[in-house]
Amino acid sequence: MSGQYQPKTALGRVVHEIEETAIAILLGLMTLITFINVVLRYGFNTGIIWGLEAVTFLFAWLVLFGVSYAVKVTAHLGVDALINLFSAPMRRVLALVAGAVCIAYAVLLLKGSWDYWANFANLPQTTGRWFPTGFEEMKRTSYRGWYEVVDIPMPDWLRFIEPLMNEGEKYEKIPRFIPYFMLPFGMALLLFRVLQAVWNVAFGHATSLIVSHEAEDAIDDVRHLNRED
Repeated sequence: MSGQYQPKTALGRVVHEIEETAIAILLGLMTLITFINVVLRYGFNTGIIWGLEAVTFLFAWLVLFGVSYAVKVTAHLGVDALINLFSAPMRRVLALVAGAVCIAYAVLLLKGSWDYWANFANLPQTTGRWFPTGFEEMKRTSYRGWYEVVDIPMPDWLRFIEPLMNEGEKYEKIPRFIPYFMLPFGMALLLFRVLQAVWNVAFGHATSLIVSHEAEDAIDDVRHLNRED
């Protein structure tokens, strides 16, 4: 169950706290920006122009961050009715096979997300149709670091990136490679968490990858409350 996850090392506890703090901050910022915009819209007939785009990016970050976090705390739903018909050793083998499929899928997602983000970050895309086999040769005419978002203005404290990414030209809005960075980062974190889950199964620290029984737990909670009544 997701609520029972407990990191076993000091580093694991620190990373766990950072992840939960990041998720809480994203939720808090989304709520705050939306609330301020509602007050401005209905109270003062104005609003934050960049608010909707910012909330959209924050929500995307939350989803991408949450995918890997849910793997770590086994919060993803899974169907194990068929798996439970087999013996424990066979269930372990099937879990490892499923883990190999998940690893391949995470690699595909990481390649695709890197290739998409690299187009905006002045970095080379990967070669290979399915799995990365290297990096393409990058030409200066291929740089796309000048692409900007639609509404979010460029803060002054980020101006130091203009000589690095935009040949010294001034950004009016923040460059797209900044919010889009969550794509490869989130997929890299997903791959790491899947590898971690497969490792735990392979060495007997877990019997399943990401199976959660939230529906059964909810039924048990309701049954318990009914008994108390």
